[in-house]
Amino acid sequence: MLRIENLKVNYGAINAIKGISLNVPEKSIITLIGANGAGKTTTLRAVSSVIKVYGGKIFYEDKDITNIPAHKVVEMGISQVPEGRLIFSNLTVKENLDMGAYIRNDKHNFQEDLDFIFQIFPRLKERIKQPGGTLSGGEQQMLAISRALMSKPRLLLLDEPSLGIAPLLVKTIFEKIVEINKRLGVTILLVEQNAHLALSIANYGYVLETGNVILEGPAKELESNPQVRKAYLGET
Repeated sequence: MLRIENLKVNYGAINAIKGISLNVPEKSIITLIGANGAGKTTTLRAVSSVIKVYGGKIFYEDKDITNIPAHKVVEMGISQVPEGRLIFSNLTVKENLDMGAYIRNDKHNFQEDLDFIFQIFPRLKERIKQPGGTLSGGEQQMLAISRALMSKPRLLLLDEPSLGIAPLLVKTIFEKIVEINKRLGVTILLVEQNAHLALSIANYGYVLETGNVILEGPAKELESNPQVRKAYLGET
């Protein structure tokens, strides 16, 4: 579904991504793990076209989408849940969800999709009239994921969904990510600092370090790799 070939991204004079290649098959969960500054978020931002690609190509369903306008990326079926959630704090839960559906023409399915989201995240239904800024960190993450789902994506880019969230809610959110993948058939590219969590739900993973892919393989193999265990799973 998504193919990245020799991707290069610069921030001024800094080479943030130095020529990575990766594949995201349809209906899979693929994870990018690595330390802060490894280039994980930058990769997602390049796919979303919110930063400019300096070299290489990004293909979505065999179409070259490198550097196309960001709103066109969403229209093609790719949505990103950004790091830090970035919900509209002053808007209600319902208004945030409405914003997620902004590009859609099929308004007749709107209520059906809302019902599905409230089935996955019942807390949001309870808080439907509350301003987004009054929700807990975990609830805001649920809202950010739901807002992205309202655009009917076929590919969901998730950036650090566990960041700043209570451990109990993190477990819930990761269970829901798997449910979204299985029940809706949404393909997921997941960036996550918690490598153990990410590898526990992913089919395949890539380990990034200073803008390069240094390891890749089936998630179960990466979980048992001594190098990964020592560097990212906190084992000696």
